[in-house]
Amino acid sequence: MAQRYVSNKNESVRMFESDFMEFFSHVHPATPLVIYLPVVGFMLDLALRRRGLSIGAGAGLFLLGILIWTFVEYAMHRWVFHYQPRSRWGKQFHFLLHGVHHDYPKDASRLVMPPVVSIPLALFFYTLFLLVFGSMTPAAFAGFLVGYLFYDMVHYATHHFSMKGGVWLFLKKYHMRHHYDDDHVGYGVSSPLWDYVFGTRAPKPEAHATSLDDSRRLVSPSNH
Repeated sequence: MAQRYVSNKNESVRMFESDFMEFFSHVHPATPLVIYLPVVGFMLDLALRRRGLSIGAGAGLFLLGILIWTFVEYAMHRWVFHYQPRSRWGKQFHFLLHGVHHDYPKDASRLVMPPVVSIPLALFFYTLFLLVFGSMTPAAFAGFLVGYLFYDMVHYATHHFSMKGGVWLFLKKYHMRHHYDDDHVGYGVSSPLWDYVFGTRAPKPEAHATSLDDSRRLVSPSNH
């Protein structure tokens, strides 16, 4: 298996000459939780208490919001993060957006989305939700944000936590195959659902036992 990274240690590469911009490119993994969990609570309170949405309707919209997030996650990862630009500027932007993560996959300070990116995106998607869901937006958008938070936390965990079994080990192996085996498959991080729908599912472990052994070695605690 060809090496698909520059460093597999928990270390960073400088991305900006400006110290100000460089500072904001590093994010503590708890930052999204601190920012968005209060927003989720506010949205649910707005939907259920202030606007009187029933528990059943609220739960349905909440789950729909999560489902919408899984598609957005897949679409952004496949068609935005893995778009292959040809221009010099495009290649530089792609490296800043996602290439740096594949070159330094265990950089703990660049595994969750920076607020300078996530907040404008959240406002953009909230506007879209308003256009589609109207007064029912808060319940659906709360689910959307929970889906995003689950994605960010799972992404961090797959790179830095040991998974002993069950769905967590499955998600870890699935994402590691995207990094260390074939980055043209396995675009889903928190869920492989849309990989199955669009035919980009990462191969089963049994079909690539050797590369998976290497993947487990590459993400072992000794590489931190």
